[in-house]
Amino acid sequence: MSGDGLSALEQQLRTLIAADQLEAAEALLRQHLASGSGPLVLWRFLVLVLRQLGRPAEALPIQRMLVEASPGDLAARFDLSEILLLLGDFDAGWRAYRYRYSLAHTTRIERKIQRPRWEGGRIDGRTLLIHDEQGYGDTFQFLRLVPQARQRSGARIVLDINPEALALVQRSPLDADQIVQSGELPPNFDLHCEMMSLPMALGLQLTDLPGPMPYLLPDPARLSRWRERLAGLPRPLVALAWAGRPTHFNDANRSMTLDALAPLAHPGVSYLSIQKGPAAEQAGRPPPGMALTSLTDEIHDFDDTAAILCLADLLISVDSSPVHLAGALGRPAWVMLPYANDWRWLIGRSDTPWYPGHRLFRQHRRHDWSGVTQQIAAALSAGLPT
Repeated sequence: MSGDGLSALEQQLRTLIAADQLEAAEALLRQHLASGSGPLVLWRFLVLVLRQLGRPAEALPIQRMLVEASPGDLAARFDLSEILLLLGDFDAGWRAYRYRYSLAHTTRIERKIQRPRWEGGRIDGRTLLIHDEQGYGDTFQFLRLVPQARQRSGARIVLDINPEALALVQRSPLDADQIVQSGELPPNFDLHCEMMSLPMALGLQLTDLPGPMPYLLPDPARLSRWRERLAGLPRPLVALAWAGRPTHFNDANRSMTLDALAPLAHPGVSYLSIQKGPAAEQAGRPPPGMALTSLTDEIHDFDDTAAILCLADLLISVDSSPVHLAGALGRPAWVMLPYANDWRWLIGRSDTPWYPGHRLFRQHRRHDWSGVTQQIAAALSAGLPT
């Protein structure tokens, strides 16, 4: 294939993928790769299409081939990690996940720390800095591993946490010797480890999950304040979040509008909007019959959110940080997942090893939330978790 022909084909594939014509894109790729060989860029497109079609097992051998063909392509190694983790292969998945900072959109958040990375060995008498690195949900999910890191390393643990979660982490039993706010100069340390590199260092397996639960605790003063605030609302109280962070690369797939939750307008349920960001304004126009109280303007930090989740009977949410906060607090959540979901939710499961009290509701067709909301409406009729 000539260079011009390949460029034209690439543009055609991009157009089809952008229009969500994934089946047509796959058929076109299969036509050009029928011989079993072809330009690597076409194989990369095929992996992308297969992942979006929810067929990671088919994508895996192709992604392995891409890694072998281009050993210096670190982004390909990261893509392999996500497929492996999605399929539950934690051994190989965590090893490849260390290449996450090879991507254009992640290099800017990598911290250039001039100390060795802790790889899981004993470092008695030395100081280990553990620092968060990505989204709030990632921090809440992987804080569970801090006590294990202390036990495994024998080190003095300094925990570096974003300002928004600092107070919540400070009161929780995470077995850190010192907790500092991100952006401030930490005390001297000998080694460091990103929060999401702890699984690799510890050799985390599915069978190790969930570990001791809960591992985050709410603020008693906030609990008291929110208990008074919510006292006049009839139970059950169900916290609600329907959109994630708009800048997230997969937000178009994982988020929805409040209108899509119309089937959840269940008689007798008091909904509490904890939605933040631009989508929060939709709470002013709830679907007919939905008793919704917007708490958005009263939520100032994660301590407020944590207190609300501890007082509510249930959280119903798309895949975003409140799901992980609820799990870390030991509170139940029903999680609405897109057709091609994030690796941490695995595939084909209605439960998750990360959070025993969570239940997963998955799309059965791309971009179709109606089946998910109908399942949840039926589950509400059957009763909330106790």
